[in-house]
Amino acid sequence: MRVLIAENDHAVYRDLLQTALPQIELVAGEHDLAQQAGGCEVWLGEPHLFAELMRAGHKPGWVQSTWAGIAPLLADDLPRDYRLTRAVGVFGQIMAEYVLCHMLAHERELFTRLQAQREQRWDGRLPSSLAGRKVLIVGTGEIGVAVARFLQPFNVELTGVASSARTLAPFNEVAALEDLPRLVAQADYVINLLPNTPATHDIYDAALLARFKPSAVLINAGRGTSVVDEDLVAALAKGQLAAAVIDVCREEPLPAGHPFWTADNLLLTGHSAAPSLPHLVVELFVSNLQRYQDGGALQGQVDFSRGY
Repeated sequence: MRVLIAENDHAVYRDLLQTALPQIELVAGEHDLAQQAGGCEVWLGEPHLFAELMRAGHKPGWVQSTWAGIAPLLADDLPRDYRLTRAVGVFGQIMAEYVLCHMLAHERELFTRLQAQREQRWDGRLPSSLAGRKVLIVGTGEIGVAVARFLQPFNVELTGVASSARTLAPFNEVAALEDLPRLVAQADYVINLLPNTPATHDIYDAALLARFKPSAVLINAGRGTSVVDEDLVAALAKGQLAAAVIDVCREEPLPAGHPFWTADNLLLTGHSAAPSLPHLVVELFVSNLQRYQDGGALQGQVDFSRGY
């Protein structure tokens, strides 16, 4: 079997796979992929690179994305008669570390204290604590559950939002998406981890942001399409919420002149919340490859009709 690796870190993936699967022929690169794709039944790498290959007439039997998101492969002009899997089980802790980092930074007012230091002004105010804070995780899939479990020891109150209501540990409640207006009005932290689907576009609009507590923080590490940019900037300016941490944007890199660059109390983190760690992705790929060869169900297999 020949496996095509199309990744910015293709050399790292090739070395890891050569060790794990010495019997597999690997074709690795980031340029001239169309010349290398012939005869490769299995592809591993970045969805946007594979979308270009498919438009050039190539098609695999199975694609393992190194990303959690697979939006480039959902375009209407691309085939869907192959197996596509997302990277699952590899982002939980690193995403949780990102969320916790910014929650603690807010409670400890790190940026305010840094500014005081620059002004040579002693700032002896006492910090707040996460204990008792109400955390709303919007998107309770594998990553959302991992984030919730990571936060649990900090004595926060955990509520979730999913496509439909359900019972799911460690959340006190998991409500349906239509209950979001009720729940954001109670939350101290709103953590958006929703995927990019038609149902999740423009959810955080002026009407929803107006229901936030003035002391609340929005952390968007899901998809940029969930937030109406101008509405968020206006809500921050009005004090309808205290702060926003934005990792993902509608257009990346964020263009010059976009209002996010200068918005009050908004921190941009440049789509760095949960990078794909090659050794974990390779473990997933090796496991899925065995399943693929055996004709079994694949971890993270995408339902094209749902978009994830």
